[in-house]
Amino acid sequence: MGKLISQHVTWVGKTDWQLTKFHGDELSTHRGSSYNSYLVRDKKVALIDTVWQPFDKEFVERLKDEIDLSKIDYIIMNHNEIDHSGALPELMRYIPDTPIYCTKNGENIMRGHYHQDWNFVNVHTGDTLSLGDTTLMFIEAPMLHWPDTMFTYLKGDNILFSNDGFGQHLASESLFNDTVDEGIIMAEAEKYYANILAPFNPMVKKKIAELLGLGLEIDMIAPSHGVIWKDNPEKIIEMYTKWCENYNLNQITIVYDTMWSSTRRMAECIAEGIGEADPAVTVKLFNAAHHDKNDILTEVFHSKAVLVGCPTINTGVSYAIAGLLEMIHGLKLKGKKSAAFGSYGWAPTGTKVIQAHLEDAGIPAVLPPLNMNWVPDNNSLESCRQYGRDFVKAL
Repeated sequence: MGKLISQHVTWVGKTDWQLTKFHGDELSTHRGSSYNSYLVRDKKVALIDTVWQPFDKEFVERLKDEIDLSKIDYIIMNHNEIDHSGALPELMRYIPDTPIYCTKNGENIMRGHYHQDWNFVNVHTGDTLSLGDTTLMFIEAPMLHWPDTMFTYLKGDNILFSNDGFGQHLASESLFNDTVDEGIIMAEAEKYYANILAPFNPMVKKKIAELLGLGLEIDMIAPSHGVIWKDNPEKIIEMYTKWCENYNLNQITIVYDTMWSSTRRMAECIAEGIGEADPAVTVKLFNAAHHDKNDILTEVFHSKAVLVGCPTINTGVSYAIAGLLEMIHGLKLKGKKSAAFGSYGWAPTGTKVIQAHLEDAGIPAVLPPLNMNWVPDNNSLESCRQYGRDFVKAL
């Protein structure tokens, strides 16, 4: 059965406890996730979003237990990626003529996904839909994080249904943030932002300003993944305001791959040198071949600088480093600095590849690359420590 979250709204989504990978293999979800769908009951009834396609029949059967499907007057689709719209074809088998409210881009995407001529109603920011004592207001939010995205605000219950905005991949028995560990929620919210929304920082900044400018009274923010922000929902808006502004903490992240431990030893000594030069800075080391890539990207997201190291392999770099560099490029991070380092046998070209990728990603180098031939000896390792000290000075 559904769970009541306000006078008019019932959660009718799906908690996915076993989810460990999302978007194919692009995003790790160590704590599972949820696909939040909301049933708004007033004189008229609206369903806001559905769930991921593998749960389509389960979703519809559970929805039948909650309400006679023929009594659903409107379907609101805030965003139409398959984890939100996947159950829609199954639902529309039962109520095929029900109007679907979405943006024009949303209609285009649903037509492209499902090839159905459903009853689409396009909406724009400021458009409203009366349900009786409550009213839905639509707010377009393109590229947060797809072109079709919109928010829906429920006047009366003062709930912002924000879809992928303000979400987290987090499975929880509780629906609300005030009954889940705050540290876990914020860590998952930042990871979600860093890996999904960071490329669209300018659009996030603009939309937050627009949202605040509307002067809406927001008692709850109900995203499509994770828990609902019931206690102090302003906090996650405040964090988005910080995250979209080239967010940097006093942290330096070192990411490396290694073949026979030479580059690993370089990374560790560089970290020692950084710590000696600036005891206040947080230094974190990650082996790209062993640590989770999305966790690494989250650390890079809130670091002021990143050093990337790898042995030269066939004049290039390893699979793990190449993939991570491509993902860093896609995040479009600003206001960070970098450096490259690595070991080599006969051609020190790997560091050139790393530096070029970082520069192209908008993360300029503050020092020339550091190269070590074969296995570094004690003098070479001391040079790595000095490189770390020099890196701090160059920042």
